[in-house]
Amino acid sequence: MKSYTITVNGNVYDVTVEEKAAGSSTSNLSKVNQPVVSKSVQPAQPSKPVSSSGEGDIAIDAKASGKVFKIEKNVGDKVKKGETVLILEIMKMETPVVAPQDGVVASVNVAVGDQVEAGKVLVTLNEE
Repeated sequence: MKSYTITVNGNVYDVTVEEKAAGSSTSNLSKVNQPVVSKSVQPAQPSKPVSSSGEGDIAIDAKASGKVFKIEKNVGDKVKKGETVLILEIMKMETPVVAPQDGVVASVNVAVGDQVEAGKVLVTLNEE
C-alpha cells in the first residue's frame, strides 16, 4: 500500500493505493485498467474558514466556480442589501458577491485562496 495526497479541482485528498505484484493476473479483464483505491479515502483537512460562529438563516452561495480573492465582511458585521460581502475571482475577473438583504454576518465559510464550486455556501447572514 502506498499513500498519496491528490488535489482535484482545488480539493485535497489523502489516498491509499494497493500495489499488485508484477506477475499477478486478474481473471476479470475489465478490471485491469481500473485503479484500486482503498475504502478509507478521506478528504484532507480543508483550509480553515476566516471566522465562523454558527450558521445563519440566510445563505449566500457562489453563483459560479472560482477562487476567493478577498473577504470584505466578518462575523458580526452589519450589511445592507447589495453590499459586497466578498470577492471571487472568476475567469480572471474580480466578481463581487453581495448581500441579498439587510442582515448581520453569522458565518464566513471560506478563506482567501479557497477554490469554490458553484452552489457552495460562502457566507450566512441573520436578519437584523
